Amino acid sequence: MRDGGWLNRPMCGLDFETTGVDPESDRIVSAAVVLRGGGRPTGRTSWLADPGVEIPAGATAVHGITTEYARAAGRPAVEVVEEVTAAVAAAVADGCPLVVMNAPFDLTMLDREARRHGVTPLVDRCDPYVLDPRVLDKRVSRRRGSRTLTDLARHYVVPLFGAHSAEADAVAACAVTYKIGNRYRFLADTPLPRLHAEQIRWAADQQQGLRDYFARTPGKEHQAATVRLDWPMIPVPVATGSGR
Repeated sequence: MRDGGWLNRPMCGLDFETTGVDPESDRIVSAAVVLRGGGRPTGRTSWLADPGVEIPAGATAVHGITTEYARAAGRPAVEVVEEVTAAVAAAVADGCPLVVMNAPFDLTMLDREARRHGVTPLVDRCDPYVLDPRVLDKRVSRRRGSRTLTDLARHYVVPLFGAHSAEADAVAACAVTYKIGNRYRFLADTPLPRLHAEQIRWAADQQQGLRDYFARTPGKEHQAATVRLDWPMIPVPVATGSGR
């Protein structure tokens, strides 16, 4: 991939709606890969998967997809995971930075689903430069409050119609990332390999701050151990045997 100039290139946005919030055990329900920017029309590809498990009511309340609908209209999860992974790898090979809001969740989810279904994982196909609008925004703004995609879209004046639709969220994440880079030009002027590496450090610092906050806050101490510092993906857990 060429260095620098990422603000003027197409970005590849990736987003999932899932059965829950644990990327190690939950499943993909819907997915979107979008190509936005670079003077090209926005390209959008969406998938609906039958995750093979029940979709909890709490997850349905967020994205609106029921177990019954996913079973009736969704495609086999293995096909969806293969096609999503291939689409992302193709975009990365074409020079696109990969935009993922809260990257450790979605990229870990994609990785674990690939391994679960015997699909070649993304990390074995390409080495993407990732742009995470949440990490970037936390780096440039010290404002207080929530930083969901809806919050970022409001702050950077980006339309977000149909939040918690994978396609709408992927498009909005790319638009927010563009707005951040355009407003804070030192980010746009940073070559992608370096910016990716900086985000690894920034994300670790940001998560360490959250871990410290939980550790010193009465009633929240137990949450400190749940905060991961990994970015852009949580490493695959090392299997441990009983030994002999």
